Amino acid sequence: MSYKSGRHFLQIPGPTNVPGRILRAMDRPTMDHRGPAFAEMTKEVLSGLKGIFRTEQPVVIYPASGTGAWEAALVNALSPGDRVLMFETGQFATLWQRVAERLGFDAELVPGDWRSGVKPEEVEARLADDGGHAIKAVCAVHNETSTGVTSNIKAIRKAMDRAGGKTGHPALLMVDTISSLASIDYRHDDWGVDVTVAGSQKGLMLPPGLSFNAISEKALKAAETSGFRQSYWRWDDMLEANENGFFPYTPATNLLYGLKESLGMLNEEGLDNVFARHDRLAEATRLAVSAWGLEVLCRNPAEYSSSLTAVLMPDGLDADEFRKLVLERFDMSLGNGLGKIAGKVFRMRHRAASNELLMAGTLFCVEKVLSPFRANSAQVPGAGPFVSA
Repeated sequence: MSYKSGRHFLQIPGPTNVPGRILRAMDRPTMDHRGPAFAEMTKEVLSGLKGIFRTEQPVVIYPASGTGAWEAALVNALSPGDRVLMFETGQFATLWQRVAERLGFDAELVPGDWRSGVKPEEVEARLADDGGHAIKAVCAVHNETSTGVTSNIKAIRKAMDRAGGKTGHPALLMVDTISSLASIDYRHDDWGVDVTVAGSQKGLMLPPGLSFNAISEKALKAAETSGFRQSYWRWDDMLEANENGFFPYTPATNLLYGLKESLGMLNEEGLDNVFARHDRLAEATRLAVSAWGLEVLCRNPAEYSSSLTAVLMPDGLDADEFRKLVLERFDMSLGNGLGKIAGKVFRMRHRAASNELLMAGTLFCVEKVLSPFRANSAQVPGAGPFVSA
């Protein structure tokens, strides 16, 4: 491959671009992870994370991808064979359900069209029919990375409370915020979430490699009677070690340097200002999509994501072929379609370190390739329109 001047333009939903400040923070010698300086840093990071999750409850950090945090949430708070209610809002909701099935849960996946979020009224109806409280957890993806659809977690919690009468349904609420934490307003405590799952590689602007569980008192209580054997994912071991600023096994030290810097950057800008910036860039992106005569995958404007936008290609045109041309022409990577929308959409992010100039460049590159691509592309056999499930 021939040399191209400048940096590669990474516009996939995640991992996101890592800002220079964070790269420089990680570019330092690894410290003793059993020493006092490390303990001080760990306590600072754990305290800072609570502000990002907007919680007073404990947050634990794993050296793992978001998939690990999915598993940790399930195996700590639940028992084998437990019934879990999950919702098909896209590829990652589907993958979380697959993890649950492989772990031995009775994991029901409520079908969805991949263009809408979780319907609170459907949550309420399912739980209202569960008079024996067989459902032990409701799992929802706050912002579905594959589709650019955001679900209303606050409304889901209220639906769960209504479903069980005066005391509410006792099921735990578990929420995936892997592509929404530090990108879209999220409130672990205020919204009554029991376990929040997150990762380092999106709104926190870090490389992949860290994942998180924010844990309510109710979830900690449920963990006392979990029928799973845990070792690597065990909350108790993690929380006990964290009290003194340490971890029960070797942590990802240099990523923690980066996390400390990330938290500093987010707090300097202010979370509300971060969210407002993402909202503004997301709206500009959707206006551009409309001007191009294309359609945003998300159907309901109230569920538009401020993290990313998934764009439907016209019938017969291959989104992956378009992405290939964008890469060749401008050295810019757009996100691909996943699962049942593979080849049907391309995705652009507007979170993390994105700003007006970066988004203007992204939209310019897309527009410069889109017009000739639409004019010159032959119909692709079998590429017909996206059909909802």
